[in-house]
Amino acid sequence: MDNKVTMEIQKTALRLKRNYDNQRLFDIALGDLVPKKDMIVSIINDLRILTFPGFFGSENMAYVSKENFAGYTLSIMAEKLLKQVELALAYDHVIDDALMLEQEAKRVVIEFTEQIADIQAMIMKDVEAEFDGDPAAKNMEDIIFSYPGIYAIFVYRYAHALYRLNVPYIPRIMTEYAHSETGIDINPGAEIGEYFCIDHGTGIVIGETTVIGKHVKIYQGVTLGALSTRAGQELSGVKRHPTIEDNVVIYANTTILGGETVVGENAVVAGNTFVTKSIPANSKVASTMPELEIRTK
Repeated sequence: MDNKVTMEIQKTALRLKRNYDNQRLFDIALGDLVPKKDMIVSIINDLRILTFPGFFGSENMAYVSKENFAGYTLSIMAEKLLKQVELALAYDHVIDDALMLEQEAKRVVIEFTEQIADIQAMIMKDVEAEFDGDPAAKNMEDIIFSYPGIYAIFVYRYAHALYRLNVPYIPRIMTEYAHSETGIDINPGAEIGEYFCIDHGTGIVIGETTVIGKHVKIYQGVTLGALSTRAGQELSGVKRHPTIEDNVVIYANTTILGGETVVGENAVVAGNTFVTKSIPANSKVASTMPELEIRTK
């Protein structure tokens, strides 16, 4: 290697060393103490196989005992999850005693596993909502195999269960992975009712304290966000995102902001609308349409 290149590498290495010292990045063996993203993605894939048997695994469901299939896949998933939950709890200093840490991780995995059948049933209702709401869908299989909205909702629903069990890090890693795969950003803290339909989906943002009712449909580019985050951590735990009641439709590129903003049931919000105050039930809301100017040659 050229001497000038070698010298520059040495200089940069020294500067990085100083950065690391200031940032304390080498004070702990970080890689051994935090949840592993690749293992969490593997858990997502196990949950996907459990949720949609025969679609994403190698099993032939015509020759497999359904109960044995579910039990075997659950066992694999639970073993991975137990280790990652232990790492997350330990790194967050939730529990420092090793025995208590192991017991708490087991409790989380047991309670999470208890919810899986109900979550799976709810996700299938989301698939039904997608099919009912999209005339371009050929069948349910089309949606399960290929719709990014269903993938984002599927990951969110399991991440939300872990969020409610107060598991640090893992729920957000899960939903951010789905975000990177789909362009749909659903915070695991959001509360979303059944029969939720995302049409197209790219660019959707749903904030942590958002509450969404049943039979809600939203289109691409919708933001359900906070009015201001300048206060930063002072707003942690505060309701800062909107509430969307049952049977609401929100069209593309609409922004709805604020923890006190409520979109009433059966409301329809037109595309490209900016909303910062509550909308009554059974109403239709739209911004004034921009005037088009058309010139002929």
